Amino acid sequence: MNALLMPFLYFPEDKSEYIPAAISFVIFMILLVFAFRWIRNNSKKQELETKELEERILRERREAKEKQHPQN
Repeated sequence: MNALLMPFLYFPEDKSEYIPAAISFVIFMILLVFAFRWIRNNSKKQELETKELEERILRERREAKEKQHPQN
């Protein structure tokens, strides 16, 4: 029965003890947003670079193929 009461939880009577936890939570949430945006922007930049590289490779292959077999 004691396990159901969850004695490890602590709810202070003085609610001002929640202030440091709230401040650290807000700080970490702000850092999380910045990290998420940085990762997303970096990923988008890498996607564009990869797409440009892919297009260049395909264009070079097409040109090499046309040079080998000029049918037109």
